[in-house]
Amino acid sequence: EITKQMMMRNGAEKLFKATTNKKLRETVALELSFLNSNLQLLKEQLAELNSSVQIYQSENQSQVVPMIPLGLKETKDIDFKEPFKDFIMEHYSEDSSIYDSAIQEFMDVRQAARTPTRDQAGVQLLFEYYNLLYFVDRRFFPPNRSMGIFFEWFDSLTGVPSTQKTVAFEKASVLFNIAALYTQIGAKQDRGKSTGIDSAVDSFLRAAGMFCYIRENFSKPPSMDLSAETLEVLTHVMLAQARECLFEKLILGNVEKQGVMTCIEVGQEAAEVAEVYAQVHKLISMPPVKDYVPYSWISLILVKAEHYRALAHYYVAVGLLEHSGDLDETLRRSLEFLHVQDQSNSTCIDIRVPQTLEERRQLGKAHLREALLLHEEALRLHRMCRQLRQVDNLLGRLRADHDAALQRYADLEEEDDFQ
Repeated sequence: EITKQMMMRNGAEKLFKATTNKKLRETVALELSFLNSNLQLLKEQLAELNSSVQIYQSENQSQVVPMIPLGLKETKDIDFKEPFKDFIMEHYSEDSSIYDSAIQEFMDVRQAARTPTRDQAGVQLLFEYYNLLYFVDRRFFPPNRSMGIFFEWFDSLTGVPSTQKTVAFEKASVLFNIAALYTQIGAKQDRGKSTGIDSAVDSFLRAAGMFCYIRENFSKPPSMDLSAETLEVLTHVMLAQARECLFEKLILGNVEKQGVMTCIEVGQEAAEVAEVYAQVHKLISMPPVKDYVPYSWISLILVKAEHYRALAHYYVAVGLLEHSGDLDETLRRSLEFLHVQDQSNSTCIDIRVPQTLEERRQLGKAHLREALLLHEEALRLHRMCRQLRQVDNLLGRLRADHDAALQRYADLEEEDDFQ
């Protein structure tokens, strides 16, 4: 439908330029406006479908923060038989009929690669086709001659078609689909188990590596999803998601009962995840990527940055409040570096290393208060995005962590009232 609308728009634009009839130009201008509106609506609908963070998530996760997967680029069927046979007869002076089965096998592999399975078998199939392209490029696509073969691929988000005669475009598109498959495999892992988290980390890192490879080895892409700016953002998104998975592995056990040092280390890791997502948000909010990627992605990344900042404060608070006894030297040094002073040489509360039980309670309570504020900000950002409001497991996770911090804060307030 998008292709049809674009063809109609191109025809209307040519007619508008060619005619000098004023009334006809007004009619064509109105039609162009209508076609542009239709095209924009179709692009937005397709982008919303392709950017859904629910499709590839694990079915066993009711309260796990969703990951961002990518949809695959689609392509049209190509008949290589006649161009290849003509080239064999002309260039190699051989009977081309003896290569019919080999050409058909290559076409069958490409046809299968258009709809790979969403697992490792699909990844292997795409790699098989990519490796075949290396030999086909060397034997059938000389740099000084056009084979009359056009590779047409559709943008993975907007569906806008792009066409090139070079095999490099075909290679880059196949590699993009390999990376996209890895994002889907990573997103659907059961991250409630250590093995599932390990698989997710591996998949997201492979996707990041593939996006980085495409950016470094393929220039002048015809589509936005293969542009250097988009690929850089996708690389950092996948690295951030891998880091997030590693944090999830840290909190699989009952971290809150493992001592103040463990809680502080987990809090520091949560702060690092938040910082990584904050940097990704800066990157994805810059043009031209900002106007290309779905708004739900930008919102989800910002929600995650606030959410993990809240968890950082929460775990430090839990460690301080659950600890009984004196602070050893290692713990004192950790707290000293944890609560650095700002440029005005002051902190929110004038306690960096608590010396007494009461100071420890005050510092823990301050962290809990900050965690609550950040959790509420994450929930507010979630409400602001229509697509994210439909993701129930995300809302469940945000509310559960908010309620946990709120309960601890309420318990502290109640204890203070009795003292």
